[in-house]
Amino acid sequence: MSMYQVRNPATGVVEREFDTATDAEVTSAVERSDAAFAAWSRTPAKDRAAMLHRVADRYQESKVELAAIITREMGKATADAIGEVEFVVDIYRYYAENGEALLADQPLDASTGGTAWVRKAPIGVLLGIMPWNYPYYQVARFAGPNLMVGNTILLKHAPQCPESALAMERIFHEAGLPADAYINLFATNEQVADLIADPRVRGVSVTGSERAGTAVAAVAGQHLKKVVLELGGSDPFIVLDAPDLAKVVEDGVLARMENAGQACNAAKRFIVADGIYDEFVERFTAAMAALTTGDPTDPATSYGPLVSEQAVEGLLAQIEDAVAKGATVRTGGKRLDRPGAFLEATVLTDVTPGMRAFHEELFGPVAVIYRVSDVDEAVALANDTPFGLGGAVYTQDQALALEIADRLDAGMVWINEPEGGGADLPFGGTKRSGVGRELGPGGVDEFVNRKLIHVPAGS
Repeated sequence: MSMYQVRNPATGVVEREFDTATDAEVTSAVERSDAAFAAWSRTPAKDRAAMLHRVADRYQESKVELAAIITREMGKATADAIGEVEFVVDIYRYYAENGEALLADQPLDASTGGTAWVRKAPIGVLLGIMPWNYPYYQVARFAGPNLMVGNTILLKHAPQCPESALAMERIFHEAGLPADAYINLFATNEQVADLIADPRVRGVSVTGSERAGTAVAAVAGQHLKKVVLELGGSDPFIVLDAPDLAKVVEDGVLARMENAGQACNAAKRFIVADGIYDEFVERFTAAMAALTTGDPTDPATSYGPLVSEQAVEGLLAQIEDAVAKGATVRTGGKRLDRPGAFLEATVLTDVTPGMRAFHEELFGPVAVIYRVSDVDEAVALANDTPFGLGGAVYTQDQALALEIADRLDAGMVWINEPEGGGADLPFGGTKRSGVGRELGPGGVDEFVNRKLIHVPAGS
């Protein structure tokens, strides 16, 4: 049985399988991508931008079809799937419209005299290793800026996402990108290791689990390859005061349950001031209990299935460990008695450091709520995690909110709003959430040669 297959998580049925690449096909792909780099890197930036505009157009035209693919592959509710495609349109459009300016030469005031500037030059073939939870978005934030730069791409997608992987490759070709400038590969982990070792592959970008990032970074380090790692998160949602607690709870549920809770930057730990803790728990628990899960194509469904049966079993093990050690399940905590990878929306309280749920990422519809007595305790708890991706702070004291934002050991902080994002805003974290940034102006800077050019005075 092939590792690349569409197993519909709403039914558990394998709908389609795809052959894994042979070693010869992988070798050929590297050769072709390297050859394509010579031409693509010399293509004028305005032409590369025009190609990305056509890519954005194609996603917009095909959004319903594309959304249906990822609903079958990983269970994303239809409305969320369409929203993901629309975000992808924004990303390609952003780099199409701003790419030339972002790549402009940067003049320097040279102390040696003469004229000097830094030019952002492409470096060559890049390998992208992408996850299943946002099949189009994760690829777009890697491929958009790097194709604009002039690099070429080998893309190894998650085994759960073969149809969307092929759809993306087709869109690039339909938009006029040279066929070998973006190549999809249904590669094995062993073949990926060989690709990273190949001297023609100049950089690697991974979005995925901490384990995957660690494994790839280890191989890349052995071969002196630049890596960008966008990994896990256990983001805090700090609530210190809330004149409109209903709105804060609404934001919190949205921040936790986007994509059935399967988002690296989802709010996972709710850290609430003692004075409003009891009411917050009551309201938040009621809101989570009211959510419905089931057929992801049904507009009445609040959230779809998890990506796999293994994902359900993993979360249940974390919940059961917490309960056995004294945690309280306020709602949920059980799988649904029906076919498919469905788990009830769950709220845990009384979670303590000896439990897996305290330090591990809960990748699904499970929220943990903590009570804190003051700001210092809130910040200490928020930072007591191996991750450092993002966070949110709710308080009407803006000066205090900004102080807390400075104290949080995270790559992104949102004040009085749930964590969000935009094509023009950088995405990334610190600690075990990874290294590097994607999106925004910095998206074009990770895999470039910042080449100094100096011309002496009088030349």
